[in-house]
Amino acid sequence: MGAFKLGGMTLKSVFKKPETIQYPAETKTLPEGMKGHIVCDIEDCNLCSLCAKRCPAKTIQIDKAAQTWSINRFQCVQCGACVRECPKGCLTMEPTYTAPSTSISVTTYAKEDAAS
Repeated sequence: MGAFKLGGMTLKSVFKKPETIQYPAETKTLPEGMKGHIVCDIEDCNLCSLCAKRCPAKTIQIDKAAQTWSINRFQCVQCGACVRECPKGCLTMEPTYTAPSTSISVTTYAKEDAAS
């Protein structure tokens, strides 16, 4: 009886789409509603710090004097509270995976006119 079941499963798998992908050549489609990582459009940001106040993990740091916006991606819980709270709409949650890293780093965005 077991041989018939195995033969049936084998025959079905010949005619259906494969379950795996060829990873380097093909990329898997991201699931609907995936939360990825936060991206800041610093030129539109007015550095109001509402996003930092709403962040439950306290990962966002804003320095108004230096005109910088920083996020520690290893502490971020990807809840999206900062994106919802931003009055200017300069924060977005990109549906991509954060690149792996061997050390904890902080991503900092600086305004162009601050350097001048």
